Amino acid sequence: MTLLTLLSTLVWWVLYGSILALFATLIAWPVLRWIERANVVFNRVYLACLLWTLAGMAMVAGVALYEGHVRPPFAPLLASGGLRIALVVDMLLGAALLWRLIPRSDARRIRPTSACLAVATVMAVTFGIATSLA
Repeated sequence: MTLLTLLSTLVWWVLYGSILALFATLIAWPVLRWIERANVVFNRVYLACLLWTLAGMAMVAGVALYEGHVRPPFAPLLASGGLRIALVVDMLLGAALLWRLIPRSDARRIRPTSACLAVATVMAVTFGIATSLA
């Protein structure tokens, strides 16, 4: 693997991660505003979602490489226990990142339950879109 290939892979990883982070942010931000009954900082929601999606993409890619399911069909990957464990860890990481990184307008952190609800909403919408496309 050459240096240029590695650099290109990292650029695409960050590009797709930022697109997915914007999608997650547009879901999580209104949910957090509603559940907290206070304004939350949009940029910090985006930062937390960006770190969450980059880590999640790396975990899913790692599981796919470890299990050898890097080419279609992906049904065996979706049915694997390793991917399910990675998704649970991904959701826990997402809730922790949202809770630790997002302040409200009164400079207090959001509640952990709010972070969990935002992560659950993002994952539910994502799974709904993914299953309707499959």
